[in-house]
Amino acid sequence: MSPALAPGAEPAETYDVVVAGGGPAGSAAALALARAGRTILLVDAGTGPPKIGETLVPAARVLLGDLGVADRVLGSGHLPCYGNVSAWGSADLHAVDFINDPHGHGWHLDRRLFDRRLREASRAAGAEVAEGTAVRGTARRPDGGWTLTLRGETGPADAPGAGGERTVSCRWVIDATGRPAAIAVRCGARRRVRDRLTALYAPLEPDPRDTDRRSLVESDEDGWWYTAPQPSGGRLVAYFTDTDLSAAPYTARHFHQRLSATQHVSRWTHRHGPPPTPPVAPRRAAAHTAHLDRVYGDGWTAAGDAAIAFDPLSSQGVLTALYTGMSAGLAVDAHLSRVHRGADSGLAAYAHKVEAARTAYLRGHRLIHAQEARWIHRTFWARRLADLPNSPF
Repeated sequence: MSPALAPGAEPAETYDVVVAGGGPAGSAAALALARAGRTILLVDAGTGPPKIGETLVPAARVLLGDLGVADRVLGSGHLPCYGNVSAWGSADLHAVDFINDPHGHGWHLDRRLFDRRLREASRAAGAEVAEGTAVRGTARRPDGGWTLTLRGETGPADAPGAGGERTVSCRWVIDATGRPAAIAVRCGARRRVRDRLTALYAPLEPDPRDTDRRSLVESDEDGWWYTAPQPSGGRLVAYFTDTDLSAAPYTARHFHQRLSATQHVSRWTHRHGPPPTPPVAPRRAAAHTAHLDRVYGDGWTAAGDAAIAFDPLSSQGVLTALYTGMSAGLAVDAHLSRVHRGADSGLAAYAHKVEAARTAYLRGHRLIHAQEARWIHRTFWARRLADLPNSPF
């Protein structure tokens, strides 16, 4: 963290809260704060690899409804997800159909569209949105607030912050920068990483005969496979394993060899023809479980993956980002209003919510992996079945 700003050096632009990160968590926080009457700047760097292959569970409809944006963000552009199919614990397929879910079907998300609509909703609620802009410098002010240096990465040359530096001040910062938790770590918080899970994924060409709108999970001896249709057409196939395992199929040839050896995923992905020639090399994306040792501090709060990041097997990533983002926004508003007698009571309650979500996730995570007993002596599965009483997790 940069040293405190010298007295008298006051930036012209002042906000109650600056939210760093324009994904679901950041937009949810900005929405909650803007609707509470706060002056908000939502800063979205727009960098990093595109997020594809994500499915939103039906229960998210309730949370998006609480934010007042369900119809706005879940309209056209996404594919309905009617259920999940899995071969886990045995070679047999088991289906969970959302027809029995009281909230209806889920969604195969176009994440860029989903995130953009959330930012647009934040803007409509009164937040200022600076896209193509990142927080590059932080400094505490003598009055306890912040001076932030923003750097524009993309966008029109005449847009605020685009292509140059911009300095703003605020009373509070919400870190929604994803797994790096850039601001929270800069403020002294520590990231606790539970595992080394990574995603190796590749897109498959569209086929008009592929009309199945369910997702499929299939475990193997060194990890698990996932495939789902994409709103843009085609299908995504991904393999999840630990980065340090020699079995990780980083090359195109190895990836497609392992894919062809699966019993179910190979049938779904190649049912209408052979794999592409030459085979497509997989890309990588972080998929590990992690959390911060504290989710708030002096002048800052973390939300979304910055606060707590889940294994994609849980299908809770986007839902948890929305939940923690909205909860963080409400907690910061209460703190700034001093609604509670205790200065940090609202923030402490938020930290308790995050911890409760993490505890429930870890319990479910262990139960799910314990159902797969065919390869308990393989490193990947042994790690997930190990009893870790002394672990911070």
